[in-house]
Order: sequence, then C-alpha cells, then structure tokens
Amino acid sequence: MVNETSGGRPKLTAKGARVRARIVEEAAALIHERGVAATTLEDVKVAADVSGSQMYHYFPDKRDLVQAVIDYQAEGIVSRNRRALSGANGVETWQTMVLTAAKRTKAKGGCALGSLAGQLAESDPEARTLIAAGFDQWAVAIADGLRSLHADGKLPAGVEPDDLAITLLATLEGGLLLSQVYQESRPLETAINTLLAFAIGG
Repeated sequence: MVNETSGGRPKLTAKGARVRARIVEEAAALIHERGVAATTLEDVKVAADVSGSQMYHYFPDKRDLVQAVIDYQAEGIVSRNRRALSGANGVETWQTMVLTAAKRTKAKGGCALGSLAGQLAESDPEARTLIAAGFDQWAVAIADGLRSLHADGKLPAGVEPDDLAITLLATLEGGLLLSQVYQESRPLETAINTLLAFAIGG
C-alpha cells in the first residue's frame, strides 16, 4: 500500500490515499459531533467501512488520527476562507458564508478547529501546536483577503490587515461559542456585523 519516501515517511498509493482520506473525514465528523474523548478508533473504523488492519496501518494510535483530523479541519477552513475572500466582494461573501453556516446548524458543535482547542490545548502539547498553526493559517487567509481594502484606503487609518484579521478571527470564535451555548446564531451575527460595520462599513 505504501512506499518509503526519501524522508522516511510512507508514500501512499492513490488507493491508499483515498482510504486514509475517508478515515480522516469520518473521524472529523464523529469528533465534531461527539468530541475527542467519546470517539474511539472502533467508531471510526465502522464509520469509514475499513478493516481493523487498514485502520491501524494508517493510524497506529488515536493520537495520530486526532492530529490528522486537526490538519484536515484547518486545511478545509483555510481553503473555504480563501475562496470566499478572493472575489471582488470578498468580505461580504465571507460574512455571508460564516453567518449562513451558523444559521444552518445553530452553531452546533461550535467551530471545528476551536472546539478541538477547547478539548486538547491544555492536555496535548503536540495537538495545541497543530491547532495554533491552523489558526495562524486562518488569520493569514483573512488578512490576505483584506489587503485589497487596505490598498484602496477602505480600512480606518492605522488599522492593518493582519490586526483586523486577528480581531475578526477572535470575534468569530467568541461569537460561535456564544451561539453554541444559546443554540441560535444571533450572538455570532451581532458580533460579526457590528465589528464589520465599525471596521469597514460592512
């Protein structure tokens, strides 16, 4: 199923890559729904419809799988944010994207990356480092989308895209947490809409 790369890491065949991706995708869904502690490797094996030998071939222990899920969630979030922010009306598209998702789910499960931070940041240093890297990439994606506004003079004087990106990300995370608790999207809508109104007249 695998060959060794020059760096010593297993190089997956196309079929192997698909199986591994399916395992990670199913694990991410289960962990987001149930939490890390309540999701077992057996649960994931059944959901992904793989054998025990396949499961343990790709992920010898749960920590390996959780780390893969962190990367999966971060990559998906960054990709969606970059797509939303890449157009001429990127900030408005991004705003619609995050608010629509929260309305659809009533923020159930909270943020896919932030919820992992709440479960792992204090107990698993390796996971915390991966989550932090994911948030760094997310902030960069938002900042890149804000640079055209900055270049056009549409940000307030003294506001840098990197700083506003961190502020938006912190507002998003806090709004999602409150929306999760209240089981409605209004806290997130209020937080995001108010910040954008002050920051760029959104």
